[in-house]
Amino acid sequence: MRLTWFRLLSGLNKAVLPKIYKKPDLERLSTLEKAVVGWKMWVTYRRLDAESAHQVATADAKPSAHHT
Repeated sequence: MRLTWFRLLSGLNKAVLPKIYKKPDLERLSTLEKAVVGWKMWVTYRRLDAESAHQVATADAKPSAHHT
C-alpha cells in the first residue's frame, strides 16, 4: 500500500510539477521553486524506502533453498 502511494505521488510529480533542473543556477531559486524541489526529494526518498522495504519483505517471504 505504501509503495503504491509513493509510486502514485512520484508519477504525479513527474507529470504536473515543473522540471527545475533546467534552471541555469539552482542557488537562485524562488521560495516556491525550493519548496517544489524539497517536495520532490521527500517523495523520492520515501518511494525508495518503500521499495527497499518491499524487496526485503518479498525476500523474507520466499523459502530459502539453502538449509544448513
